[in-house]
Amino acid sequence: MEERKVVREGSNSAEPPRDRPVRVYADGIYDLFHFGHARALEQAKKLFPNTYLLVGCNNDEDTHKYKGKTVMTDKERYESLRHCRWVDEVIPDAPWVVTQDFLDKHQIDYVAHDSLPYADATGSGKDVYEFVKSIGKFKETKRTDGISTSDLIMRIVKDYNQYVTRNLDRGYTRKELGVSYVKEKRLRMNMGLKKLREKVKKHQEKIQIVAKTASVCRNEWVENADRLVAGFLEMFEERCHKMGTAIKDRIQERLRGQHLIGFIYDKEDDDDYYYDDDSVESEDEDL
Repeated sequence: MEERKVVREGSNSAEPPRDRPVRVYADGIYDLFHFGHARALEQAKKLFPNTYLLVGCNNDEDTHKYKGKTVMTDKERYESLRHCRWVDEVIPDAPWVVTQDFLDKHQIDYVAHDSLPYADATGSGKDVYEFVKSIGKFKETKRTDGISTSDLIMRIVKDYNQYVTRNLDRGYTRKELGVSYVKEKRLRMNMGLKKLREKVKKHQEKIQIVAKTASVCRNEWVENADRLVAGFLEMFEERCHKMGTAIKDRIQERLRGQHLIGFIYDKEDDDDYYYDDDSVESEDEDL
């Protein structure tokens, strides 16, 4: 979440100009320029409705002397600041301590920084912003928690071996990375083991997927087979029923035919019997 600016007005705070943009100055080292730096500069830019923001950046000589080694060179730090949307002008080789001469030279109306005392390593005072605070030209901005150049460096140091291994894998030499021959071989061996473990893990995942697929296919095949068998049995039963009915009908038809023929034969026999009786009577009369 973005930090909102906090501005404290002292009793002797200077009045801002009304006929031109207010010239606000912010300074720092800005090594590994990050969003915490950008938010601080945004706060400085938004101190007034019409602000011209000048940003001073300390050079390598002063920084290494008073604070310590930087990751980026001063030229790289200057260029990073020029690409920040809130910055109107970058002042290279900024002084470690802001003086009246520096304020007059750049027509600076206010200096913006967080309110924590920033130790004056030059020995001229306890706080590098002590002077601008005393003349009412200091405007407070708020730091963004959870992000700082020191935090970023700590992350790199904490996972040092991983970053060295990554760069070795990308083609950097051990001399460029500042590691010994033995350490390089150990890191490469660990890198090879890691890749092997990843390959084994991928193969295991593939085997599990194949096994699951086979299980699903088997279940589908069993379900389909059950449906096919049930359908076949139902169709077989229906056709058997139709066939049985047809056979029964044909048998009954045959039986009806045979009964009719028997009836006809019986009738002819009766006719012959009556015919024979008449013949006998005729013969008797002749006698």
